[in-house]
Amino acid sequence: MLIDSYDRVVDYLRVSVTERCNFRCQYCMPEKPFSWVPKENLLSFEELFEFMKIAIDEGVRKIRITGGEPLLREDLDKFIKMIYDYEPSIDLAMTTNAFLLKGTAQRLKDAGLKRINVSIDTLKPEVAKAIAGKDVLKNVLEGVEEALKVGLKVKANMVPMKGMNADEITDVLEYCKNRNISIRFIEYMENSYASKDISGMKSTELLEILRKNYEFKDDGFDGTSPSHYFTMTDGYRFGVIEPYADDFCKKCNRIRLTAEGQLIPCLYFDEAMSIAEAIKRGDIKGAALVLKEVVRTKPEKNRWGGEDSEVSKRAFYETGG
Repeated sequence: MLIDSYDRVVDYLRVSVTERCNFRCQYCMPEKPFSWVPKENLLSFEELFEFMKIAIDEGVRKIRITGGEPLLREDLDKFIKMIYDYEPSIDLAMTTNAFLLKGTAQRLKDAGLKRINVSIDTLKPEVAKAIAGKDVLKNVLEGVEEALKVGLKVKANMVPMKGMNADEITDVLEYCKNRNISIRFIEYMENSYASKDISGMKSTELLEILRKNYEFKDDGFDGTSPSHYFTMTDGYRFGVIEPYADDFCKKCNRIRLTAEGQLIPCLYFDEAMSIAEAIKRGDIKGAALVLKEVVRTKPEKNRWGGEDSEVSKRAFYETGG
């Protein structure tokens, strides 16, 4: 079992398989050129899998595949199958923009993937184009429908932004509600790579909008999830993620691995340790020691709240958010 210095059990690993993405979303990296890290700099799926085995043996019970956009990496289903075959009980999920999902959902499900998270920030094609930098909505929604068809569980994320998609909060919620998709509304997380023109919404503003159309009760937090949950009178449940709130980090159980082998203890912090050298030379004990040290030094909380709050310099496209 992996336990940090604040007595939190760390059993969730987010694994970025690429920093490449086919979107240029306003809240992530709108100005980044369409370039990528050379393939030789990335850990191979076999090398990543060697570390997955170490993490699982040390107590990791949930693995999420992220990017960039993970579906841009060829043979992703084979990597997923490696993990599933090693430990079928692992909660194996993926975060994707769903643009390429229609043609890959069945293979991913057959390989052992259980769940996906998809950003549905709008239901208007022109707004989706403004947010993502290209015409994407048709492909995204077709990908979501295909995922549901093949039996993948789907969660949706929406980042409400004033003057852009804030008027669609109830529409997106209804889209998800009608398909039994759980939705989480995420407060915009300021970072130095995002557009400077974004004006995010606070959870209080969001909930005020929803209360005009729905009645719901406050369920609080559910286990180690960062989502603050609410349940409507008909039983539908939605979440709100508030990264600036004091209790956001209280039960954090996750660490992150980049495609180049940097193991990161906190989404906000730039501090990291590399497992790449140890894995490449087959040093299992060495990689396990890095894992334990990263968990040990995991910070109590991010720097997003309070008087000393800073704009994050973390490139979210390297760590999957």
